[in-house]
Amino acid sequence: MSEQQRFISPEIAPRLAAIDLGSNSVRLVVAEAMPNGRYRILDEERVSTRLGRTLASTGDLDQQSIDETMDALRRFQSIIEGRRVDHVRAIATCAVREATNGADFCDDVREQLGLEIEVITANKEAHLAFLSVRRRFDLAGKNTIVADIGGGSTELVLASGELIEAIYGTQLGAVRLSERFGGGQALAGNDYEKLTKWIGRELRRVTEKPAAPLHLLIGSGGTFTSLGSMIQAARNQGNLPVAGCRVSRAELRHLIDRLRKMSPKQRREVPGINPDRADIIVPGLAVIDRVMQRFRVNVLQVHAHGVRDGLLFSMIDKLQGGGRSARPDQQAEIERFAQACGVELTHGKHVAFLARQVYEGLCGLFDLRREDAGLLAAAAQLQDVGYLINYEGHHKHSYHLILHSRLTGFTPGELEIVANVARYHRGADPKRKHANFSSLSRDDQARVEAMSAVLRLAGGLERTHNQAVKGVEVKGDRKHVELVIDCDYHPEVNIWATLRRAGLFEKVFGAEITVKWAGAAGAVSQNGRKQASAAEAPKGLPQEAG
Repeated sequence: MSEQQRFISPEIAPRLAAIDLGSNSVRLVVAEAMPNGRYRILDEERVSTRLGRTLASTGDLDQQSIDETMDALRRFQSIIEGRRVDHVRAIATCAVREATNGADFCDDVREQLGLEIEVITANKEAHLAFLSVRRRFDLAGKNTIVADIGGGSTELVLASGELIEAIYGTQLGAVRLSERFGGGQALAGNDYEKLTKWIGRELRRVTEKPAAPLHLLIGSGGTFTSLGSMIQAARNQGNLPVAGCRVSRAELRHLIDRLRKMSPKQRREVPGINPDRADIIVPGLAVIDRVMQRFRVNVLQVHAHGVRDGLLFSMIDKLQGGGRSARPDQQAEIERFAQACGVELTHGKHVAFLARQVYEGLCGLFDLRREDAGLLAAAAQLQDVGYLINYEGHHKHSYHLILHSRLTGFTPGELEIVANVARYHRGADPKRKHANFSSLSRDDQARVEAMSAVLRLAGGLERTHNQAVKGVEVKGDRKHVELVIDCDYHPEVNIWATLRRAGLFEKVFGAEITVKWAGAAGAVSQNGRKQASAAEAPKGLPQEAG
């Protein structure tokens, strides 16, 4: 029976198991995939094994935590077998990812239990958390920050609607901070001040403030669900589900002040708290408070799901994809993403058309990769997706949106190239002090520089946004490149804009560039002036913005 046939009826729906090995606890969810892309939970199990207990002090997973985790995984396997699960996926996050003996631990699990552990990156962890939020919240028209607080780390996702604008991975885990600063009554005094200053410094080091005001913080992870439970208990709403609970920053700060003055025993008795979390709750809540301060958010909403939920959704998506082996339609994906960002698609497509013509013409003069013309065309159509965030610095926002878009049809390496080319379609030239550029190999840096230079020229040729320039032909040699443009009339503004953007081209290719209208006699413009070179742009026209 094929997987697609199994989706005909819930009675024969595939059964999935998601295992999450976190820094504080190990969790199992067994679910039945439904035809509508959702799932029904059949079983859940959670064991607090504290894999990240000694990570900050020793850099290793301690033996006690390893043994307890192995015992938990054996029990999980018995449940999985009893539930007749069809597909199992196990992921490990911060503790295993960072521990010097993390790889050895995964090898032992494989040898002893036959279970393959996938150690995911902080970026992948953030994507799974956001996938869960996107499936369960209406994000349309909202600028949000999603925070997933674990035992060893906190992942932050800035989003505009359903599109990721930035991802930040931090070392701000509740277990890690508790080990460093303690979790007892010492947090009532100077230790708490040290803790909050440490968190603040880490957030300033890792994150950038958003360009647009944020409407809401959506939080997932045990710290957030404990917060919601305690707040609802204080409101005499303990009978309500914690999912969707809204908490103001003022309520959060009052709760922190109350908890940090209690002994661990007193904290375990607070209505709504999970006793296993009593010793790490104050550091976890302090992270939430500093995140809200950093991003100027006054209200948070508790998300009762998280990484495991996103993992299950990703498994279902893969199954319902039918196992297609054909490469996805790149152009359809590009257009879908561009439209979601409000891009003027006709303009973007024409810039892509002109950029391809220029690039392919240059391949006959310079040593360029012809296959990169497709990546250049993608960057041309997506260069303005950053307008979704705001105009000022939109090229930088375009980089982040493209990088985190996960457009199918592109490898991660290709998507990084496309994002960088879009980043440099205007503004500053590529520089090795830019983190996004310096992370590329020298070969990829050269590719980005060449494609960005061409994209700037193509943007100039379509400066009037009316598709007046019908085509462009490249002539000349390696020292002097001439663009001959086809247009029904002399396109003075487009020529001017192209030459204004020629600086990067002349620096990268080491060639002088001129632009000639095909309808002109020789290199003379319509009004009799000699055609301008990059240094002789017509005066009296408005200043070109990038």
